[in-house]
Amino acid sequence: MKPVLSPVITRRQALTVGTLAGFGLSLPELLRWESRADQKVFQSRPGPAHSVINIFLPGGIAHQDTFDPKPQSPTEYRGQLEVINTRLPGVQFSNLLPRTATILDRVTLCRAVSHVLADHEAGVHQMYTGYGPSPAISYPSVGSVVSHEFGPRNDLPAYICVPGKPHRFAGNGYLSTAYGPFGLGSDPADAGFAVKDLRPPSRLNTARQSRARSLLSLVNDRVDREAEVPRLKAIDSFYQQAYRLIDSPAARAAFDLSKEKPQTRQDYGSGEAGMRMLLARRLVEAGVRFVSLEYGSWDSHFNIAPSLASQVPAFDHALAALITDLDDRGLLKTTLVTVTTEFGRTPRINKSAGRDHWARVFSVMLAGAGVRRGLVHGSSDLTASGPDTGTLAPRDLLTTIYHQVGIVAEKELKAPGGRPIEIVKGGRVVKELLEAS
Repeated sequence: MKPVLSPVITRRQALTVGTLAGFGLSLPELLRWESRADQKVFQSRPGPAHSVINIFLPGGIAHQDTFDPKPQSPTEYRGQLEVINTRLPGVQFSNLLPRTATILDRVTLCRAVSHVLADHEAGVHQMYTGYGPSPAISYPSVGSVVSHEFGPRNDLPAYICVPGKPHRFAGNGYLSTAYGPFGLGSDPADAGFAVKDLRPPSRLNTARQSRARSLLSLVNDRVDREAEVPRLKAIDSFYQQAYRLIDSPAARAAFDLSKEKPQTRQDYGSGEAGMRMLLARRLVEAGVRFVSLEYGSWDSHFNIAPSLASQVPAFDHALAALITDLDDRGLLKTTLVTVTTEFGRTPRINKSAGRDHWARVFSVMLAGAGVRRGLVHGSSDLTASGPDTGTLAPRDLLTTIYHQVGIVAEKELKAPGGRPIEIVKGGRVVKELLEAS
């Protein structure tokens, strides 16, 4: 009888010829065992956040002109906007955010998020993956990791982007395309909004659908017997998901905004921000695990004041409605809402009356699913130039988000070639942001 390989044997011991011979292992067998033994294995289990709504503000929104104004700083730093008080004593917002100011007691605001890459591509990559960009590997976004770990629910895709995938870094990275996002292909704010491919073509009757599925099943059986073909399996996953979506009236209804009361639609606002956030609420209510939506264009190098004045009010209107609506429905207990951006803007107004890229400090908002209510975490300095207290890196935020979903960010997933890579490397769960368990 061959001895059983003990897990306490070290890598160096196992690689000796004597050990190989003694345990009857070939070198390939040993290397396969070594790969499994070295890989960090953590079982993902549902956490407080059954669903996530990630609201991403592309281009880098100015923290000084929104969530972290500095009214005592010189004019060339504080800008043209006035400030208002929020629901929390001593905490002020820009006057463009009156509604969000009234719900600050239901959320956590992080005012000292910081990284060092003031470049759009790098900033987006960090906020979606927890890693800096690499030419050697494409990392999966948080939505794709959630899809990989938990899969779809209630005949709905696990990961949906509204109105579509906002950036290539919001995708599946080195994971199978089966875990990529489902894009709507249409904006819910548009007249006649309809999700692409949600209904089969009129010429495709039930009998033809059944024959197509039977043929697909035969092909899959042949593929399974003869070879492992990841790309074909991913395509099959998409087909199966599409069939379930088309067949399920309840799943299709999740995308139907006409089922909302007129007052609810009015509460959110009829523009892009309102309709995207309202649809996000419908989707998580129906069972979607991760919804990522983007709103606005915040890369304001020129004339920042009018640019903000044209975009922030609709965002303010919709965000306050979303948090209130989720809370009133009891969904905020199980839905994590995140408001993120790629970086902030320069402390000093430039010669073109705008602000340039600034990664040293910016603001992020979290709410629901075990996140503390009414907390302002961290602070920036007098001119919002850098963190003063409570510095957080993107990897810390993502590690905390994963923790609330029920995923250990140290878990290693397999990249091409069988290489194990941590979901997020070097992050920490920021327990100060979370309710005591």
